[in-house]
Order: sequence, then structure tokens, then C-alpha cells
Amino acid sequence: MKTIIHKAASRGFANHGWLQSYHTFSFAGYHNPERMNFGMLRVLNDDIVKPKMGFGTHPHNNMEIISIPISGALSHKDSMNNQRSIEVGEVQVMSAGTGLTHSEFNDGNSDVNFLQLWIFPEQQNVTPFYDQKKFEASERKNKFQALISPRTNQIEGSLPVNQQAYIFMIDITSDFEIEYELKNGAYFFLIDGEISIANEILEKRDAIGIHDIDKVTVKAKKESKLLIIDVPMS
Repeated sequence: MKTIIHKAASRGFANHGWLQSYHTFSFAGYHNPERMNFGMLRVLNDDIVKPKMGFGTHPHNNMEIISIPISGALSHKDSMNNQRSIEVGEVQVMSAGTGLTHSEFNDGNSDVNFLQLWIFPEQQNVTPFYDQKKFEASERKNKFQALISPRTNQIEGSLPVNQQAYIFMIDITSDFEIEYELKNGAYFFLIDGEISIANEILEKRDAIGIHDIDKVTVKAKKESKLLIIDVPMS
């Protein structure tokens, strides 16, 4: 088993006034040669957007982009004529493929906190794709709820991406223990709470990347919300 620990306080940080962003991996002005990616996971940003502010229209291509609101709601517009609000409990996926433009704004009166993930695609220059879905919290209590899975091997009820990648979320009650079977390498990002995993203790916004092992046991030290990003390592 190989592991890498990323403590919350070790992340890169940018304060743009309207945006506070914590970077798990090198991004924009934050560059750390030892934090370029975890396998096919290229970006994991923990963003806080001020009211009436947001990301203006900008382009992407050949990247799988996933957004997961933690609090508040984002208004989304893109070049594929999608115009939606993304709320807590929902997940948004965009396969940028040959290219698209989009914007994300906080139209509300309080801060929005959301996670933005970028995953390298399995195939270049695919037709751009967008979808979002609400996931019921009851379906992830002490069990792994599939949010994202490969388009070529899609788990029923999940959203597809153009990569052999899976994203799961689980809400774990205190003292509950569960075993996770790795499909590739797995990056465990603790949204909230405290868990023990692979002989390590993770607290809020800590993470551990694990590979070269078939399964790992997760135990909640207190009520916890955990995101698992399971991606090919090469």
C-alpha cells in the first residue's frame, strides 16, 4: 500500500476578495511540484464565493469538470444553452471535450462554498456534455453513494465522465466502520468530521491518497462526510 497525506492547512490558498480558494493541487498562482495531481485527478479546489460575485464566462477543453456545492447555490450558464442553479445535494458534471465556455455566479445573499474537481479525460476532443443531478442524502447514510462513474461502465443513477473514474460520497455516523474496495487509486477527502483510515487520522478538509491495495477500512471517530475520488493512476 502506498499513501500520501495532504493536511488541510498544507493546501495552497488564494484570496481574491470575492473568492477564497484552497488548492489541494497546483493551480493558478499556487505551484508546488510535489502537488501536481493524484493520478488522473488534476484539480481539487475548495472555493468560497461572496454574494453577487462569481466566475465570468471563460473557456475549457479536454477536461472532466465536476462541481459539488457544500453550502449555498451557484447559477450556471454555458455555451450549450444550459442555464441552471446548482444547489446543495446536487452534483454538476461537464465534459469539456472539443471546447465550451461557461460562467458560475453566486446570486444569493450569503457565501457559497463548493468543491471543483478536474479529471484528465480518457479520450481527447469528445463532444462537450453537461448534466447535473440531485442525490438523496438518505442513500449515502453509512454506504457509498455513486455520484460519478465512467461513461463506458456507468453505475445506475450516477453521472457519466469520459474517464475510468468514480466519485462516491458517504455520510458516516460516529463509530461506524466500513470497508472500501478500490477500483484504481483512491483519494479520500474529508469534507467534515473525523475518521481513521490506513493508520491515519483525518480531520475536516484533510485528505489521503491510497493506491496499490485492494481495500481499506474507514472508521468514523465522529459524524463525518467523506468524498472518495477513485481514478486511474496513469
